[in-house]
Amino acid sequence: MARIQITNTIWLYDDELHEKFVRASGPGGQNVNKVSSAVQLRFNVRLSRSLPDRVREKILNSGDSRLTNDGELVLEAGRHRTQEANRRDALERLKDIIRNAAHVPRKRIATWPTLGSKRRRLESKTKRGLVKQKRSGKIDLD
Repeated sequence: MARIQITNTIWLYDDELHEKFVRASGPGGQNVNKVSSAVQLRFNVRLSRSLPDRVREKILNSGDSRLTNDGELVLEAGRHRTQEANRRDALERLKDIIRNAAHVPRKRIATWPTLGSKRRRLESKTKRGLVKQKRSGKIDLD
């Protein structure tokens, strides 16, 4: 059973992925009517034994339109003319979805404004106020 690396800590077993080859739409001449080069990649997020619970919940709650009611993620790739290129494309898109769900944003460290930034902000406010006063004619320029 082969494993597919997604991140340093997440690996998928290849038996969790199900591929089905279908005919691609779009240009391609006579080839498009004869060859099933597009791939439909199915991955059941809900039943996957490879995904951590946090990642699984994030994907299931994402509201992605490619997610079925049963928790199965269906990706269709038909951009390329060959089956192999479409398989790679679909797998890369699946990896991106899982990587994005696994990403934990760094916690923001609260800081305070510096004395110089406070001074610059107040100076710009004063200048702006003077511009507006000049515009209204309330200030004597002499």
